[in-house]
Amino acid sequence: MAANAVSPISPTGHFTPRNEWLARHKEEIVEPELPIVDPHHHLVERPETGRYLLPELLADTDSGHNIVATVYLEWLSMYRAHGPAEMKPVGEVEFANGVAAMAASGAYGKTRVCAGIVGYADLALGGAVEKVLEAEIAAGGGQVGGPGGRFKGIRYISATHPDQAGWGAAIPRPEGMLAQPKVREGFAKLGKLGLTFDAWLYHTQIPELIDLARAFPQVPIVLDHVGGAIGLGRYAGKRDAVFAEWNARIKKLATCANVHIKLGGLGMRMFGFDVHEKADPPSSETLATLWRPYIETCIAAFGPERAMFESNFPVDKGSGSYPVFWNAFKRIAAGCSAAEKAALFAGTATRFYKLNS
Repeated sequence: MAANAVSPISPTGHFTPRNEWLARHKEEIVEPELPIVDPHHHLVERPETGRYLLPELLADTDSGHNIVATVYLEWLSMYRAHGPAEMKPVGEVEFANGVAAMAASGAYGKTRVCAGIVGYADLALGGAVEKVLEAEIAAGGGQVGGPGGRFKGIRYISATHPDQAGWGAAIPRPEGMLAQPKVREGFAKLGKLGLTFDAWLYHTQIPELIDLARAFPQVPIVLDHVGGAIGLGRYAGKRDAVFAEWNARIKKLATCANVHIKLGGLGMRMFGFDVHEKADPPSSETLATLWRPYIETCIAAFGPERAMFESNFPVDKGSGSYPVFWNAFKRIAAGCSAAEKAALFAGTATRFYKLNS
């Protein structure tokens, strides 16, 4: 494929990363000494996604920024091949914990890769999900009621929309998942076990998360990818109207003291930006201009103590490179104080996921 061709779409609905295209733009690292905890990346190897394992991640995290630690997010990777269906996701925690042990040896550099692990458990199991969560705590090297280990919590994706096929979201989900009695019965076990919850849903569903957060104020919740302001389907060409609706809902969500937000994911197809169509990959200045309204709105609503920058790699890699992404984030945060930057780039993620415990 020619280096200037439009990024192909993978079977998962995301842009396929093109290393030859990404190599067309290089830039100096902004504030190279600033410590960064990347609180959202995946590791995966399967035909529809390709390979992004420890070597590929390290090639990105070692590209100039001071990445001191990372948090692994579930993405259906390395499930157990055998055993009860509800226990198969424990394999993903086992896998990520093995990668974390490799990184902790020091043989692969200074970055504490997978210092925190966010897995998956089916909350629709209701109270029975507790056994799965306990197995994942053990798989992360922790003990129930004792040292926590690397397993920090789960992500339970509830994103669904009638137009989602238009941006490649192939997995159909029922509406109102977070309000289902069985799901809430399972969600209560997160609070009992001291675990976190990563939410991924679209801006049209933010009221559902507000209701959940108010029902369980003791559970730490983080909303991924700035709350998913859709830019395709019926929302294409209506960015200002979508922004206004998203903005109002983000501000309301921020009144829930137990909710945090991740600042990133904007390289995904569903946001409707077109940087992947250009002959050259975007500069950090270009990305900062596109993303600033969303990120600054979130920081203003939640404050630096409840907001954290994220890479969402390799999913976002189809829209730009790792060093350029973090440069863009630093440009957006240029007006913040040193204390605010410390929180946004490392401190908030460290506290939320208890990475030092």
